[in-house]
Amino acid sequence: MTMPEPLVVAERLEKSFAGATVVAGLSFQVHPGEIYGLIGPNGAGKTTTFRILAGLMRPTGGAARVCGFDVAEAADEAKARIGFSTGAAGLYGRLTAREQLEYFGALHGMDRARLGARIDELGAALDLAHLFPRRCEKLSTGERQRVAVARALVHDPPVLILDEPTAGLDVLASRFLRELVARARDAGKAILFSTHYLAEAELLCDRIGLLHRGALLAEGRPADLKAAAGAPSLEETFLALVAGQGAAAAPAPVPR
Repeated sequence: MTMPEPLVVAERLEKSFAGATVVAGLSFQVHPGEIYGLIGPNGAGKTTTFRILAGLMRPTGGAARVCGFDVAEAADEAKARIGFSTGAAGLYGRLTAREQLEYFGALHGMDRARLGARIDELGAALDLAHLFPRRCEKLSTGERQRVAVARALVHDPPVLILDEPTAGLDVLASRFLRELVARARDAGKAILFSTHYLAEAELLCDRIGLLHRGALLAEGRPADLKAAAGAPSLEETFLALVAGQGAAAAPAPVPR
């Protein structure tokens, strides 16, 4: 079976700030109907990578494409095909949940009839209809996150970039969002997902890139990564890879 063309491609992506390298030659691909987890500790370069892919900052080197469009040279075309959501929901507090979706749908050029139908569809699919009349400043953290993900989905983009969408959520809200993401994958979307919770990544992601200091330590299916490292969990796999990298970088002992 032939693999479909990837919707997200990063090629030797680099980003530096004031001489400090945050993303170091990062390459990966995400295909339709796939959840790709970019996993690593704080400062590993996950959010910077996502912001580059979303067209919010330009790379220092390398290139990235979304649906064939270069995210730096054809930013508007790439952005139109992305839904981007972060753990900090970033909603306008004085707007109701429905007004929030209407506003962002209009920014994407959706006509009133299509937008209204799409909002009703998302309300039913995500159990949001009861939140539509409420101002976002009055919503709980989990409710705001659900509205933020609906905002990312409102224009029905082929690519979703979700940067720690379950951060700060309780168990039930986290499960709801994982189920939502899985449904988007089953609908054929290419999804980039980051999380601090490696057990969550193992449960949800089809493939994972383990990121450390802006570079990939390893990439593959969770089960394959664990098997290659001889580790019982992704956490132990990551720690083993980091330890191995440190050993490889250490100078050889001087013979005595």
